[in-house]
Amino acid sequence: MVQCWCGQTAVVLTSWTNRNPGRRFYGYCDFIDWYDPPMCARSVSIIPGLLRARNAIQATLDDTRREAAKMKKYLILTVGNRVGDGF
Repeated sequence: MVQCWCGQTAVVLTSWTNRNPGRRFYGYCDFIDWYDPPMCARSVSIIPGLLRARNAIQATLDDTRREAAKMKKYLILTVGNRVGDGF
């Protein structure tokens, strides 16, 4: 176990910065120490682009789900009104 200078056990976190994407580190209070070795230059250049693409796909999926939920409510309201009209 890695201890912080304050005596608490440091936790393993993940960096998502452009310089250290996906690289894990120990962190607690102001204490930081790397858990993983440095990544190769190719990984550092590729991972941020992959993350941006993944985030864009997730945003599109979230928008699509919101739109589908709105359409479902609209459909339920429309069918409910039609049933109330005697259809």
